[in-house]
Amino acid sequence: MKKWRNIAVNLNSNIFRSCGAVHGKLLHNGPDTVEELLERHVVKKEKSYDNSDEDEISARRRLTSTRREALSLYRDIIRATRFFSWPNDRGVLWRDILRENARREFETARFEKDPEIVTRLLIGGRDAVQAALDKLVEKHKHQMAQGHADSDRR
Repeated sequence: MKKWRNIAVNLNSNIFRSCGAVHGKLLHNGPDTVEELLERHVVKKEKSYDNSDEDEISARRRLTSTRREALSLYRDIIRATRFFSWPNDRGVLWRDILRENARREFETARFEKDPEIVTRLLIGGRDAVQAALDKLVEKHKHQMAQGHADSDRR
């Protein structure tokens, strides 16, 4: 065991020397203090904006916000479709059908620029997912009650 430790220490020291480390720092010269870290990575405020710049910035914020919401909705759809594990008449799982339809709808609305339409699509998608899950829960409760009623008759 001691032999392997010595080999590992020698390898580490050789690697450290060959990487160009000087005075205990590696090549990337990382920040020494929190202030240096913040200075390098925090976006500094610009002195003044034109009105068009402010509009562009707010549009970008809305875009990233709606993009996040769209991704969140898509993930929720994928999660919700896990519960649809039975096949349709042709033997294809409803889960797969719902996922394909969701993907197709997201792809058709992918390049939509009008924020009002995007918001309407997001709200409609959320409502549809919630309605589908509510119906699924109601159907499951109905089947559970029916199963209890059948077992009580026996």
